[in-house]
Formats: sequence, structure tokens, C-alpha cells
Amino acid sequence: MNTDSLKKALPFALLVFVAIGALFIPSVTFFDDGGKIYNSADIAWMLVATAMVFLMTPALAFFYGGMVHRKNILSTMMKSVVAAGIVSVIWVVVGYSLCFGESINGIIGNPMTHLFFKGVFSGAPKLQGATSNLTIPLALFAMFQLMFAIITPGLVVGAVAERIKFVSYTLFIILFSLLVYAPLAHWTWHPNGILAQMGVLDFAGGTVVHISAGCAALAGALVLKRRKSHIEKKEIPPSNIPYVLIGTGLLWFGWFGFNAGSALAANGVAISAFATTNTAAAAAGLSWMFFDVLKGKKPSVLGFCIGAVVGLVAITPASGFVSVPHSIFIGVIAAIVSNVAVHIKSKSKVDDTLDVFPCHGLGGMVGMILTGIFATKTVNSAGNDGLFFGNPHFFFTQLKGLAIVVAYSFWVSWLIFKFINWIAPIRVTELEEEIGLDESQHDEKYSQGTLLVQNAGKEELVERSAH
Repeated sequence: MNTDSLKKALPFALLVFVAIGALFIPSVTFFDDGGKIYNSADIAWMLVATAMVFLMTPALAFFYGGMVHRKNILSTMMKSVVAAGIVSVIWVVVGYSLCFGESINGIIGNPMTHLFFKGVFSGAPKLQGATSNLTIPLALFAMFQLMFAIITPGLVVGAVAERIKFVSYTLFIILFSLLVYAPLAHWTWHPNGILAQMGVLDFAGGTVVHISAGCAALAGALVLKRRKSHIEKKEIPPSNIPYVLIGTGLLWFGWFGFNAGSALAANGVAISAFATTNTAAAAAGLSWMFFDVLKGKKPSVLGFCIGAVVGLVAITPASGFVSVPHSIFIGVIAAIVSNVAVHIKSKSKVDDTLDVFPCHGLGGMVGMILTGIFATKTVNSAGNDGLFFGNPHFFFTQLKGLAIVVAYSFWVSWLIFKFINWIAPIRVTELEEEIGLDESQHDEKYSQGTLLVQNAGKEELVERSAH
């Protein structure tokens, strides 16, 4: 077997190896709380919230797919969606254990604690190191957290779209999930994690999801360098703006589960997070659109959609800690910061294809900083009072946590991309880039919006143009 054949066979061989190993894991009975711990309303809400967060991954595929060149739509969407397959398997085998297993000095979870979901279905509804029980089964908590782990590497796709090999990106998903996402989730959300012990607050993933993905996106863009079209300064218009609008709507909907579900119960904090999520998204969408008008542009569907997503990103760490009125300010400021950052980036030589770092990276950073300012125990007694309420110590704690996450996620992601490129070229050839990744990587073509016509006895595909 030659080297090329071995590379093709390795992913399937690894999956078969895991599948065979799973045969030796004993079946267990579900934990019986005796009707004393579980809350039926909380369970019902968290089942719905988990499904809502899962919906965000195909929603992201539509959001990104509508913004790239037509010849790269399917490849871009596939890279987001395939994370659902890869991360789900990793999560059951070892991912959940690395995030929420017995803490090893606050750095990472013991991979053996929940290997192949050991003790997840049969165990008591209590996190390792926690002082109180959950009101939902531990297995439901694990599945809810899985949805966050799935979408995070999917976010990075937007920065490296139109030039990264599919196989290379699947390897990135694996390494990123194990080496970046798992440690950050453990630091932030495990009761004994180093950031949690510092007092850093991140309600639903500003650091774990958005800052990590944004910094990884910047690292990926730097390692892969610029597309030919970017070097030649060719403007590539979005291929399908209705896809972007559909994706935005589904993301907005799913984000209610993302943020309100992070309360882990059907309670007042969940309702508050639901309200702040919607308000920040609305304010940010308007802020981005109106700010574009101030710059001489016309109000656009794309502008409102991007702004709304930035608002959703920014409110994520703050959603369960700030009041609804303050969420308006958070949305407006985040949209302005990201809008300006996108403009600055457009003048630079950094080729972040879909502006993942300016929108998700900086959006998450703004959210973390403003959490340090506007968080209040009035909204969530388990939180803290921010700078606005006379507590500068907590504000500086947020800044320290932010700096740690930015440095770690960027440099480890940069090393991951470099390592993959060392194994084999991470970037497609110039010819493959010209043909498009749909055809060169997947042997598929996106043909919506074309007409098959007869011309001098020959069939031709011509693009439909809207006037």
C-alpha cells in the first residue's frame, strides 16, 4: 500500500477501531433519582434547548455558504456540518471527559473519568467538583455541552474558506477540539477550572466558543496566506444572500437555546438570558446597518444579518449576568467595533475570508469586557457586580481571563495549522482554487440559479441574472 492509499484509509481505520472498542463498553442502567432530584420542567426545556443549539450548525453552514463564491458553496457548508460527525464521536470517547472529568490541577479533565461516556448515564446529576446537584440528568448536560463543542470549529471555516483542503480541515477539527476547546471549556466551566477559580464569568461561551474560534480563525488565515483573488483585489460578491438571511434567522432562533439554555433550568435566569439575547441581536443589527449608512452605503440585508450575529456573539458571555436595557448598549457597541475592524482588515493583507476574527473574535472580546462592566447580582446572584456597579476587581479579572484565552487559543491554533501543513500541504493547489473547492475537493457542483439553454444545437449553462 503506497503512502497516498494509506492516508485515504487512515480515517476509516480509526473510526472502525473506535467502533470495535465501543463493543467492549458494558451497558448500564440510567441513574434513578427516586423522584427527588430531577425537575421535569428543566428536563423538557433543556431537551428543547439542546436541539436548538444543534440547529445552529446547519444554520452556520447556510450563513457562510451564502457569502462565498458559488464554486465554493458546498465545500464551505460541508466543513461546518462535518464537525457534527467528528466532534460527536470524539465527545463520547474522550471529549466530555477532558472538559468535565475529574480536574487535573484545573488544567484539563482526566480522560479516564468518563471514557466512552462511563458514568454519564449511570452517574448522579452532579459535576466533578461541584457542591450541588443538577436538576437534569448528567447525560442531558453532556449532550447540551456537545452542541457547543460541535459549532466551535465550524466557526473557523469562514476564515480559511475557498483555499483549505477538506482532509486538512477534518484533522484541524480533531486537534482543535482536543487541544484548544477542551482545555478552555475545562478552565471556564468546570467548577475546579483555573478561570472559574479566578472568578472569570462566561455565561454561554464568549471565551470557550467565540474568542477561541476567532483567534483560531486569525491563525488559520495567517498560515494559509492569501487567496489569489485577494491578492488581485478582486471583489467576490455573495453567491446567495437569501442563504445568509436564512442562516441568520436560524442562528438567532438557535441562540435562544445557546444562551437561555446555559441557565440549565427553566427559571428566571433563563428568561433574562432569552430577553438579553434577542435585544442585543436586534440592537446590533440596526447599529451595523445605520453605521453603514453613515459611511455612505445603503442599508443592506447582509449588513443587518452580520450585525445581528455580532450582537449575538457579544451578548453570549453576558446574557445571564446583565440586565435587558444594558444589552442594547452591548449590541450597539459590539456592532460598531466589529464594523470598524472589518473595514481596517479589508485594507490589510490578512485574508480572513468571511471576517471571522473581526466578528466572532472581537465580538466575543467586547462581550467579555462589557460583562466585566455591566454584570450585576441583581440579575444573577451566582454572578458578580461589574465596574458599573462599583467593582473594579471583577472587571480586571475579566481582562486577565480574556488575555489568557486569547494568547492560548491563538498560539495553539497556529501550531495546529503549522503541524498539519508540515504533515502535508494544507492548502489546495492554484488550479484547484481556480476550479473551486466544490469540484476539486468533493466532485460536486452547486447549480442553483443557472439555466440549461440550447445554443446552436449545444446545451449550455448560463447564469440567471436578476434585474
